[in-house]
Amino acid sequence: MIRVLHCIETIASGGVEQVRLTLVRGLDRSKFEHKIICTWGGGAIADAFEAEGVELVQVGSFTHPFEVKKHRKVLEVIRKFKPHIIHGAIFEGMSMAAIAGAIGAVPVRILEETSEPTGRSKKSIWLQRLFLRFSDKIVGISPSVVQFLAEKAKLPDSKIILINNGVTIPESAPPSEIHELKEKLGFKEEDFIIGSVGRVYDQVKRFSDILKALKILNDPNFKLLVIGDGPDLASLKELSETLGISKQVVFTGHQANPHPFFGTMDIFCIASAHEGFGLVAAEAMMHGLPVIATKVGGLKDVVKDENSGFLTPPFSPNQIAEKIKILASDPELRNTMGQKGRARALENYSAERYCKEIETLYVDLLATKGISVLK
Repeated sequence: MIRVLHCIETIASGGVEQVRLTLVRGLDRSKFEHKIICTWGGGAIADAFEAEGVELVQVGSFTHPFEVKKHRKVLEVIRKFKPHIIHGAIFEGMSMAAIAGAIGAVPVRILEETSEPTGRSKKSIWLQRLFLRFSDKIVGISPSVVQFLAEKAKLPDSKIILINNGVTIPESAPPSEIHELKEKLGFKEEDFIIGSVGRVYDQVKRFSDILKALKILNDPNFKLLVIGDGPDLASLKELSETLGISKQVVFTGHQANPHPFFGTMDIFCIASAHEGFGLVAAEAMMHGLPVIATKVGGLKDVVKDENSGFLTPPFSPNQIAEKIKILASDPELRNTMGQKGRARALENYSAERYCKEIETLYVDLLATKGISVLK
């Protein structure tokens, strides 16, 4: 049995914890045992980990990467759990995996860069280099992230590995369920529904740019469905009122299972200012939706421009509106892009592919240390 200790920051509703849940569910439980250290955990994903029998250990927020009290808590978990692998994502997670992992003599130590770190300070890059000195590999979750790690952060190529994130292939909701859901949400047959999903933190996700695009379109039959919760939800509702489009926007809040909602959408839009991967874009493609995405970070790797959707510059409501109008006027183009996107997502971004690549990384690194624990 391979014991894996995952170190991340908060467990709420973000992509990092969703991918960890996908990994826990996708790896053979007769071969792997998991435990998670986080700064804080709560909500539906934390409940899902508990349902999978995975213990969450909360150590509290870090004041700085070398906080002794926090690393002592991690070392206590290492002493009891005796992991073969420690796998840290997000900066706090990388700190725990590198520092406590090295002091605790965990055989394999893996870092994972899950964000688009283009605005990272020189000090943070220096710390990441330091963490990698005590680690075996750093995973980049998209080609853009890998490029940053190699060219900007100047980390050694021998320690960088690309493993694209993966999403579970969704079951299609029956037409009757989708019809019922549309009625519940207040949509009419003639409405053209633009969907967007994510944590409502507008500085990053830029839902406000989609609202502005909707205003530019100036057509009451265009509707926007926003799935997610976060600190900027109230201000976005206010913005929709100010723009005079509040009757065209439906905010559902967080949904533990968003997949049926994808079935109500005609197209999907993600307007992020920056994005390490863009998990929801891959999910939308799995559902056969054409995707309008900003040309940033991992999104420009996931969405193939003019093939599975359109890429626009960030902070560009006018261009988002233009692409929505093109797709709304051409059902055949929507269908073709949706089919190409689904094929692309199935080939490159499935949970099965992701879990296999992570398992290979785990087993290969253990083998380099002369450790073979799989029977």
